[in-house]
Order: sequence, then structure tokens, then C-alpha cells
Amino acid sequence: MAPANFPIPTGSLLALGVLLFCIGLYGALTKRNLIIVLVSIELMLNAANINLVTFSRLGVAPSLSGQVFSLFTITVAAAEIAVGLALLIAVFRLRRTSEVQDLNVHKW
Repeated sequence: MAPANFPIPTGSLLALGVLLFCIGLYGALTKRNLIIVLVSIELMLNAANINLVTFSRLGVAPSLSGQVFSLFTITVAAAEIAVGLALLIAVFRLRRTSEVQDLNVHKW
């Protein structure tokens, strides 16, 4: 027996995107660990991807443009995480800490 195909309401998907974005924004602004900040930024990008895919379903003629743009965003986010982790490792080797407050330019 095949699973039933229940369409998810647009409002629920947009609410999920807003909720994930707010959680990511809170984490990026309040946390002190650089890894948590990077994960929070990734969460905000994924929330934007959910909204892109949701809006691509709307309209008279739904298209794949939002989904394709979301795929490019995922690719850029993966590159951003790779560069961010490389910078984090470099800072950790130099400073022996991964706290945001310890990244003062005057301490170099």
C-alpha cells in the first residue's frame, strides 16, 4: 500500500522557516562559541531554503526556479562552512580558544 500524499499547507511551511530562522538568529547573536555561531548561520540559511522552495510552489504555474536557487544556496553554504571551520581551526591553533569574545584584534 502506497503512502498517502498529503500536501503541507503553505502557512505551516512559512512558519517553520520563520521559526528556524529565529532560532538561528538567536544562536548567532547570543552564543559565545564559534562553532555554535557557524551552526546557527547554517540554520538560518536552511530556513531561507525552506522559504525558497515554499514560494516556488505558489503561483499560477509553479516552477523549479526556487528549488534550483535553493540548490545553489546549499552549495554556497557548504563552502561557507568549510572556510569557516578552516578559519576556526587557524584561530584555535593561535589563541587556544574558540570563544567569540576572545577574538580581539589588539591581542595578536
